Parts: sequence; C-alpha cells; structure tokens
Amino acid sequence: MSDNKEKKNFEIPRPVFPKRAVVTGGMPYGNKELHFGHVGGMLVFADTYARFLRDRIGKENVIFVSGTDCYGSPIAEGWRVKVKNGEFEGSLEDFVQRNHNKQKETLAAYGIAPNLFAASGLGRSKDIHASVTDRFISSLHKKGQLNQITTMQFFDEKAGVFLNGRQVIGKCPVDGCTSEKGYADECDMGHQYMPENLINPVSTLTGETPTMKPVTNWYFKLRDYEQLMKDWVEELKKRKDIRPVVWKTIDEFLKKPVIYIKREFEEKYMSLKDKMPAHNYLEEPKKPSFTIEFDKLSDCDEACRVLTENGIRYRTGKTLVPFRLTGNIEWGVPAPVMDGVDGLTVWVWPESLWAPISFTETYLESIGHDKEEWRDYWCSKDSTVYQFIGQDNIYFYGIAEPAMWMAQQESDTKTASPADGELQLPVIVANHHILFLDKKASSSGAVKPPMADDLLNHYTPEQLRMHWLGLGLGQRSVSFMPKPYNPDAKPDDADPVVKDGLLLSNVFNRMIRTAFYTTQKELDGVMPNNAPEEKFREDAKKAVLEYERHMSKFAFHQCTYVLDSYIRNGSKYMAKALTGEYPDKEALKQALANLFYMIRITGVLLHPMAPFGTEKLREYLEVDERIWSWDTILEPLTYFTGEDHKLKFLPPRTDFFTRHESQFASAEE
Repeated sequence: MSDNKEKKNFEIPRPVFPKRAVVTGGMPYGNKELHFGHVGGMLVFADTYARFLRDRIGKENVIFVSGTDCYGSPIAEGWRVKVKNGEFEGSLEDFVQRNHNKQKETLAAYGIAPNLFAASGLGRSKDIHASVTDRFISSLHKKGQLNQITTMQFFDEKAGVFLNGRQVIGKCPVDGCTSEKGYADECDMGHQYMPENLINPVSTLTGETPTMKPVTNWYFKLRDYEQLMKDWVEELKKRKDIRPVVWKTIDEFLKKPVIYIKREFEEKYMSLKDKMPAHNYLEEPKKPSFTIEFDKLSDCDEACRVLTENGIRYRTGKTLVPFRLTGNIEWGVPAPVMDGVDGLTVWVWPESLWAPISFTETYLESIGHDKEEWRDYWCSKDSTVYQFIGQDNIYFYGIAEPAMWMAQQESDTKTASPADGELQLPVIVANHHILFLDKKASSSGAVKPPMADDLLNHYTPEQLRMHWLGLGLGQRSVSFMPKPYNPDAKPDDADPVVKDGLLLSNVFNRMIRTAFYTTQKELDGVMPNNAPEEKFREDAKKAVLEYERHMSKFAFHQCTYVLDSYIRNGSKYMAKALTGEYPDKEALKQALANLFYMIRITGVLLHPMAPFGTEKLREYLEVDERIWSWDTILEPLTYFTGEDHKLKFLPPRTDFFTRHESQFASAEE
C-alpha cells in the first residue's frame, strides 16, 4: 500500500508488516491421519494468517509451508505394530506415503492451502532435506558448537536390541509434570531428561524392564546460549505479538539446575550431601519436598547419580540440557560423518526444526526459482518467519531452535547471504491446548480425539474453521464440544459449532442474497454505480483498522468479533433500507451501493477465514482476485468493474455459506 494512500485513507498508526514472510505449521507425524487437534488446534490458524498476509502484502511475497514429519521411532514403531497385527502390508516408506497422501487430502478438504505440503522423507523434499540437514549440522560442528556425549541407552535383553524413543515407556521425572507417557528421553508434554532418570521404564517390544548400555551421540551445546536466551526472552516480554505462554514457558528452563527430594528422604540426604558436588539447600518448609540447587548441570547429574545409588527418589527441575542431535535408529536422516564418527542418524526433533527451510528450498525450486533464494525469506531483515505450533512444542521451537539459530549467526563469509546472512529468529505463535469434551485428547491416550475427516460428516469446513478461530486458543486452553460427539448433550441443547456458523449461513448469506436478488429484479442484474455514502466508508475504515490490529497480534477470536459486529450492523441496515417497494430508483441504487460496499468489505476481512464461501462470492460478483488486495481495501466494487457492471445470475435459494446437510436432516426430524 503506497504511503500516499495510507495518509489518505488512514489517520492513525497502523501495524507494520514485513515485505516478505514465511508461515510454517507444525509438522504432523507420518504415522497417522490428521485428528482434529492438528487442524483445529494449529493448521487452521497458520492457513488463516498465511491467507491474510497474501492479501495484505501480496501472495508472491508469502510462502506457507508445512509437511509430514516422516522419520523417527514413533513412525517406525507404528508401522511395525500394524504389520504385526495384519493391518498394513508394505514397506515403512509405503506406510509413510499413504499417511502423507491422506494428510494432504484432509487439508484440502478444510481449505488449508500451503504453497507446499512436503514430506521430510519422500520425493524431492527428502533429497533437499537431507542436504540441508548435512549442511546445518556440519556448520554447527565447524563452529565448535557440538560435543560428543556418551550416555546410557535402554537395551532390551530379551529382544537383543537398543530401544529408541517410543519403544520405552515410563513416568516423566520432571517435577510438576503429570504425564504418564514418558518415553526414552522426552515425555508427551515435551519435557527433556536423561534416559536413566525415566521412572519405571518398560520395553514396548517385550514388556520387560530394560537395562542400560552406553552409546555416544552428538549434542548441541544448548547451555552455552543461556545468557543470549535470557536477553532474548526479556525482549519477547515487551512485544505485543508474542503470547505470554511462549516467554513464560521459555523462562521456566532458564534457571539453575535443581533436584526436588521428598521430605521422607531428608535425613538420608543429610548423611550424603558432602559426597555431592557443591550446591545450595533451598528451605521451603511448607512444601512436601525440599530443593537443592546447582551452578553446573554436570554437578547436578553427579548428584543424581549419588541419589540413585542410595535409593533416594527425586525429580529434576526444568533447565537447559545439551540438545541431542543424533541417534542410532535406522529410520532417520543420515548424520554427516564428523571426526570419523559415522553410522548415526539425526534425531527427528532437530531435523524437523529446520525442515521448513528445506521445504522453502523445495518450493522455490518447484516454481523455477533458485532454491538458494530461501535466504531472502529466512535471513533478510525485511522478512519474517511465523511459526504456528501447539504449546507442548514450545521447548523445541522456543528454546532449541532459537539457540541453534543464534549459533548459526556466526556467519561463514563463504555462505553468507547478500540479504544479511544471519537466520532471523522466528515469531512463535503458540496456541494453548484445544481440549476435547473438557479433557486433553491424544491418539496415544485414554481420550481419543475425533479424526479431522470424521468431523466433516457433521459440519462444513467453514463452520469448523470459524468455530475454532473464535475459541481464543491464544489466551487459554479451550474445550471443543461438538454435539454429535458429546454423550452429555441433550436433544434441545444448541451445538456450539453450528451456533458460531450462523453468522455466515444465516445473517451474511441473507445480506448477499438480498443484494443480488433485488439487483436482478429491479435493475436487471446491473450493479449500481453510486459511490457508498461517507458514513459507510467511515464504518468500513473503523472495522478494517480494528481487524488489522488484532490480526497483527494473532488475536483471531477478536477478528471474528469485529466481523460479527460489522455483519450484524449491515444486516440491520439492509432490513431498514430494502423494504420490498422501491418507487424511488435512485434511493434504491444508493441503498444497494451501500449494501454491496459492506458485502465487499466483509468479504475481504472474511477471505482468510472462510475461503470457499468468499471465493464463491467473488465468482458471482464477476470480479478478479484484485478484490482481496489490501492496497485498495477501502475502494468500492466499481473500482474493479467499471460502470454498468452486470453480476452473475444468482439462482433462487443459492447459498454462499451453508450448514451441513446432516443439520438440515436433524432440523426436519
């Protein structure tokens, strides 16, 4: 939008958007189809923001990427179990390919439209991802940011194999964590710990208690970046576009290493404390446990060893620990050979963090660009990367990733980009949990979430999109309560999903249809040339500014409130101005011009949220895609059409936004 137009149309300061942007959506695992949490908890928000940016700064300047996370033990283990149970025939790659294809189909059904939905282990994106992985890890090694660390890994004596990731299950040892799904070195809440600290481990292969054997892997020196991370978090706290859940979660890990010990072991601890490295005893008399604090992580680890040897139960606190990059699982991206160490693969979490860079390269190559252009999007200071994730993954995207990005900022002049060279730290947009019937749902837990495709047997994609966007997940965890899945719902209870969709299927539909049918009946389908009255321009400007301000802070629920108010005001005007008898044709033309202007403004603001219905509206208005551009957002429809523009004929009872057919059936019953 030109400076002159901004000064002409908007008198108050407006949010600043980048010249270019990358939008990423957290990658779903390749071991399953998408459940509602993937779509309603994260990907709908990423898609909506990407669509908004395409309209706001030009679609040629926005790259929205996501993809299937193809590697890792959860996928290999899922495939093994299904083959064993006779539920799948084919290779591990066939299994991932099937799930990837299904995920793409589901996203398309919901109108989620990334520029590329890739796969880290399939096709061209596999090759590019392997190259980026090699480049990324080799660079960290060259800069001296990696260590070889020997740790103990679970070994199943009965099966005669090392156990990876999801092949071990126990209780998370991190204090305050309620997860009962603790795996080899992380729980399903994203907490990291050393494998030997897992409580009550069991092998999923044999059901036996595994032993521990030493293995050596490459680790990123995450703790070296503690002070830089603290400085960064202080900056995040000042920013209105960063949700508190992000910096609060990061802050929790930027503390000294601590151990929590039950009071019942206090006397035994006192007899052993001199055998431990130097530490502080923190007096907290009202708590059921006491805390000991260390300056160094290695000292904390040594104390854990002493406590374990003497039968004292404890839990460790959240702190920065070395971030493991490699493992020995066969199904993974090959790790580069460094210092003569080969035969390792890359742990799935690190490589999934730079996968969006790989996917950006893959997309640019696919449209005939030089894939090195990725630097213009990821390194340039006039570009921003927006990463949409769930709060469970803040540890990886908000701690491990920015620290590794900081390490890469020590740019090698041979690889530095003309566009600043350094990886820019992304804007992390983390949603709180989307619950299901007031419980946290998980495909591996007791409460099973509905699959995303199944929901489309009861609702239209736009009913679901609008409902999820309006939940306010940026502020708090909220429960998804679809009536067909709720055993406690009474027959007369309103369905919250349907209720939220009525603004479009009833109110906005009626506005559009009234404008079209009246124009067809009274003006032979020719849209009036009148300019909208000044009051309607002022109301539009107010709504646009408010919507834009909320969108810049990812306050999607506030955007839906702006639309609700604006649409309902338009409906009231329509009911008053178009009464059915029009002796004064000029007055009718002016009323229709005002109404079409409100429809046009609503359509632009709604376009990122409800793409199917708004594109249908554009089709019947007989205008091209310029209508969505914010460069001309306050211009009337005649700006795009010229005079005496004829609308596409709208047949009787045509809907732009509708309810699902099952809802009509239940209404008739």
